[in-house]
Amino acid sequence: MNTNGNTYTVVYSTVLVILVAAILAFVAMSLQDKQNENIKIETITKVLSAASQADSTVTIDESTDVLKMYSEDITDAFYVDGFGNRTGEMNMGKENVKDIVVPSTADLKKQNDIIKKIEASDAAQAEELKKSLSLPVFTFNINGQDVTVIPCYGAGLWGPIWGYVALAKDGRTIDGAIFDHKSETPGLGAKIAEAPFYASFKGKSFADGERIFNVEKGDHSSDAHCVDAISGATITSRALGNSINLWAKYYKPYLDQLSAAAAAEEAVAEEAAADQTCCQDGVSAGQDQEPVKTVEE
Repeated sequence: MNTNGNTYTVVYSTVLVILVAAILAFVAMSLQDKQNENIKIETITKVLSAASQADSTVTIDESTDVLKMYSEDITDAFYVDGFGNRTGEMNMGKENVKDIVVPSTADLKKQNDIIKKIEASDAAQAEELKKSLSLPVFTFNINGQDVTVIPCYGAGLWGPIWGYVALAKDGRTIDGAIFDHKSETPGLGAKIAEAPFYASFKGKSFADGERIFNVEKGDHSSDAHCVDAISGATITSRALGNSINLWAKYYKPYLDQLSAAAAAEEAVAEEAAADQTCCQDGVSAGQDQEPVKTVEE
């Protein structure tokens, strides 16, 4: 074959492209399992980080064995539909941490796509779509505190944003939060992933009205259902607030169950305390009463 001819050049280029493509495909397939494992560990770390904010003595750093910690502290992991019904389970890794199952950001995007369809549908279609939702729920025991973690996902200014919100036993009070993004502006919108911002969520709560939570410009230190937007990143901040609000809306049927259970438990505890007080008062009254003297005839 004439090595200076066009035919040789075309054949050589084609073989070279095919060879390089095959090598790249092989490398990608070889690294796929490792990539998936890294994604899972990153997700677990974020879920744990949100939950652990319920107790300031708990820290998570590079030395933390997050798989072990997750399997020890988690008490339940499951999915609910848009009506708060439990629809599936996640492996918590109680027997083997390698078996832990957590949803990836790609899984969250799928649920977000369904949520957007529900928002754009009529009432009848929305009811059916709510049944197809598979929203993840994680429950933890953090040093004796019951904590529920739910995710959120949405569109930021330049790409997807997502995060995890930890709720107290009442299903309303925020015990912690953590967020991340794909391509928000460094020094501005990217600050949603920094502690000074997400730490401001702790102690806030979900409202019962149509608007459940906000992230807005201004000083909202006295507003229980809103945190301050990041200066210079109003669009990203507001987008995050909209994402939290929208996802909380579809978690609300389940969160209402938590609120009702917490209220019932509190009522029982108050009744028991009242009974205990009455018993103590009765004993005290009996001890204070003078014995009756009998007169001998």
